[in-house]
Amino acid sequence: MSLETVRLTGRAKNQLVTLKRRTGIENWNILCRWAFCISLAEKHSPRAGTITGENAVEMTWRTFGGEYSDLYLGLLKQRCLDEGLGADEETLAEQLKLHLHRGIGYLASRKELASIEDLVPGAEKVG
Repeated sequence: MSLETVRLTGRAKNQLVTLKRRTGIENWNILCRWAFCISLAEKHSPRAGTITGENAVEMTWRTFGGEYSDLYLGLLKQRCLDEGLGADEETLAEQLKLHLHRGIGYLASRKELASIEDLVPGAEKVG
């Protein structure tokens, strides 16, 4: 497994399609960044072995992280080190996948999520 390519299952793809429709956010990588950060904010680790299914979405690490890809990588490495997992490429790739899928699931389950503003607690809607 490589960190260069971010892969998501068909279920995650379907959840992202729903989130795009609800929020108006057009790019999956933006939604994936939110999902990643939401999962990292959780105190407990995502459960290993909970992701099943064929890969349906692929993006490069640079597409996922954009101009802040080094920051996201640093956050991922720190989380792995804090949990005693190490920071080798295989561990990082697996943990990224776990955090992305958990975060996407969290976002998709938020039925009140209807706009970009709903992603930011305390933000007032404009318009």
